[in-house]
Amino acid sequence: MPRVLMVRHGNTTGNSAERFWGQTDVELSAAGESQAERLADRLAGEKIDVIYSSELRRAVATAEIIASRHQMKATACPELLEINFGKVEGLNFSEIGQLYPELINTWTTRSPSFRFPGGESITDLDQRVSQFPDRLKKHPPEATVLVVAHSGVLRLLICHFLNIDIGHWRQFRTDLASLSIVETHSHGATLHLLNDISHLR
Repeated sequence: MPRVLMVRHGNTTGNSAERFWGQTDVELSAAGESQAERLADRLAGEKIDVIYSSELRRAVATAEIIASRHQMKATACPELLEINFGKVEGLNFSEIGQLYPELINTWTTRSPSFRFPGGESITDLDQRVSQFPDRLKKHPPEATVLVVAHSGVLRLLICHFLNIDIGHWRQFRTDLASLSIVETHSHGATLHLLNDISHLR
């Protein structure tokens, strides 16, 4: 399996650093576009063979900015969609606590089976995300694949690559416009870089 560069999309018009947008299709903000441009500068010298992104606009736009430096196109993948937060889409943690106080204690148990009202659970998300590595098997070991997606998606992918139980998915951090790198091979994978945002400073 190939080398995988994992990128989280840039910030959005709705401030993805604070709000749970999930599958709400918000766009990159001007700041998010700038973050993506800095990522593109960072990756301009990389040999990238294929680019995959989530179908949501914030990920597609980030992928397109990076792809333009390599004269490439990104392929959108439904399995890379962020979790559906249901009734709490677009809210911040404080607003969720006010509107749905009964959720907070259950949510903070961090159980993969916890389901957002009207939305998905982490287990649901994982069932979708776990289909993505099959795409990587189509590429030779020497290939480099860029994946542009969302925080929950990337953290679950890391768990899969490292053969770690998904119950540990919250122990990884993937900030907006961050870069993580996994080297995959026949007997497992190695996490070479996690949540690097040095290009944003």
